[in-house]
Amino acid sequence: MKAFVAGATGETGRRIVQELIARNIPVRALVRDIEKARGILSPEAELVVGDVLQPESLTAALGDSTVLLVATGAKPSFDPTGPYKVDFEGTKNLVEAAKAKGIEHFVLVSSLCTSQLFHPLNLFWLILVWKKQAEEYIQKSGLTYTIVRPGGLKNEDNSDAIVMQSADTLFDGSIPRQKVAQVAVEALFEADARNKIVEIVAKPEATSKTFGELFANVA
Repeated sequence: MKAFVAGATGETGRRIVQELIARNIPVRALVRDIEKARGILSPEAELVVGDVLQPESLTAALGDSTVLLVATGAKPSFDPTGPYKVDFEGTKNLVEAAKAKGIEHFVLVSSLCTSQLFHPLNLFWLILVWKKQAEEYIQKSGLTYTIVRPGGLKNEDNSDAIVMQSADTLFDGSIPRQKVAQVAVEALFEADARNKIVEIVAKPEATSKTFGELFANVA
């Protein structure tokens, strides 16, 4: 297994890279700025320059990767096309590159509530709408996929147990980014994670379960 991570220098992406390296999985990290990335990512990650909005850069960047994890996301800005470009077009470009390369598993970190049009986050240039469009594009692609929809993201880790449910059943709650990274990486190893959308939050009162049990419980 060799993992390709898009959005590798983001807060969630860098934790995915850490998790992969901790599991001794070779990592190719897609970055736009090598110098900046060197200051963020482990020296064990192989850095490749490319941009999800430049599809021609992705085929070479993918190299000999066998699995692909996406943690890209539009940053809040005054550009109304940001979410459309990054969350939809960028993901679509990655899907096409993955299909051309015969990628074995495509993992997307999306968001809770992508099916809710009247959600406050859609005031930010319809960000959830475009994430949902990206999810549907992956589902129709023919690739083996896992779509991970986390609740509100926290930078600090905690000892709360992960709660995992099927699509459109969790509507609030938060989760540390470290746990999101763990779920994204574990999805590569769990047969029950294939071709599923999983929604995740962390709750102190929840019963702790193995990743195998968590994925198996999602329809």
